[in-house]
Amino acid sequence: MNQRIDYSKASPEGSKAFGGVHVYLQNSGFPKALIDLVYLRVSQINGCAYCIDLHSRDLLKAGLAVEKLVLVPVWHEAGALFTTREQVALAWAETVTRVAETGIPDADYQAAADEFDDKELADLTYAIGLMNAYNRFGVAFRLKPAAARV
Repeated sequence: MNQRIDYSKASPEGSKAFGGVHVYLQNSGFPKALIDLVYLRVSQINGCAYCIDLHSRDLLKAGLAVEKLVLVPVWHEAGALFTTREQVALAWAETVTRVAETGIPDADYQAAADEFDDKELADLTYAIGLMNAYNRFGVAFRLKPAAARV
């Protein structure tokens, strides 16, 4: 599979706009490890190999145990390995990413709103939306994961 266009070179202003949201999230006070965990789960759902590779590497560099990393797709079966906050964030990431299927039920919203304050929930949702957008670029333009570059 060959990479298609380099979208950031083709449209640098558009790329810069997305980058602005990314920078905001890094400075928002929301825990980076939790954002990276959500980025990974969203990317897994969307099948973006480039982003799965990138965020897995980020999490490992930050000290996430391999045992926990490999269980992200099945976090709901991993018991206490994931904190309550992580579980709620991952559940919110799944329902928001699958919005066409889920319609984001009131119960899902309430669970997230019970765990996160309004700003945190907004920032978490910005992170989910941003990663969904980046995944579309990664898949559409066939970005190669670092592990597959030769």
